[in-house]
Amino acid sequence: MSVLVTGGAGYIGSHVARILQQSGTNVVVVDDLSTGLDSRVLGLPTSHLELSTQGATSTLEALMTEHKVSAVVHLAALKQVGESVNKPEQYFLKNLGGQANLLTAMRNTGVKKLVFSSSAASYGVPDVDLVSEDQTPNPINPYGQTKLIGEWMASNAETAWGLSHVSLRYFNVAGAGWDDLADTQKLNLIPIVFAALKAGSKPKVFGNDYQTPDGSCIRDYVHVMDLAKAHVAALKYLDTDTRAHNVFNVGTGRGSSVVEVMDQIKTTTGIDFEYEMAPKRAGDPPSLIADVRRINNEMNWKSENGLAEIVESAWKAIS
Repeated sequence: MSVLVTGGAGYIGSHVARILQQSGTNVVVVDDLSTGLDSRVLGLPTSHLELSTQGATSTLEALMTEHKVSAVVHLAALKQVGESVNKPEQYFLKNLGGQANLLTAMRNTGVKKLVFSSSAASYGVPDVDLVSEDQTPNPINPYGQTKLIGEWMASNAETAWGLSHVSLRYFNVAGAGWDDLADTQKLNLIPIVFAALKAGSKPKVFGNDYQTPDGSCIRDYVHVMDLAKAHVAALKYLDTDTRAHNVFNVGTGRGSSVVEVMDQIKTTTGIDFEYEMAPKRAGDPPSLIADVRRINNEMNWKSENGLAEIVESAWKAIS
């Protein structure tokens, strides 16, 4: 029996695939390599497939049958918030169309376990600092909307044909578990700062007058290795007879401000750089921290790494 990991050659997906493999699980990877790298999944059976394309369902069914797949971890998706605002049709087509094809293949082959990569973007801009899963989702961009609808699709499949599923709402993922699995996409704060330092330019801090201790936004940063272990815990959770919930936050329950991240990067790199203040970005809440009691209690999962470990591992992976 094996686990199919969609998006398994991507930054997060490759960590999930590798940690599953190291735990003794057979892993099959599906990735269209739009952002993923073949080098991250050397030695694993891999199919280069765009999930939303015509014919993807039959290809997936053949893979699931050939490799005796018993569960799916679904990470493959477009995930740039700004791009989703400019190209909403593309996001709905690829993220939701791809998931529809995947669920159809699972139904047709009798694969009834799914761990879905969701996002804190499904919450939108909540009016609380500590966000629990009971917070009413209100995504403010097409990307977040596709993640919430993806959760609904899994729930509908449960009703229709008995799918067992868990949706993991990631907060801010960073760091590296292995040096060859670095985050090569300059889309999140830490890789963006590293790229600026390597280019000799000043990183930007968007807003310094938020109602926070130092005026900059506060976010919950979770180490990608801890996140990968959360997927292993979720797969085990799906094997239990009684499951009270199917949506879980994945974070640390602790927040770090943008200025604190900059300070940690200075400490880690030994570079005493200056950063540039820039205007606030629309839709940025002052503080967004995960309430992680549910996943702590029900899956016995807890983050093991803090901001220092995250920055150190990310810097080492690109140095």
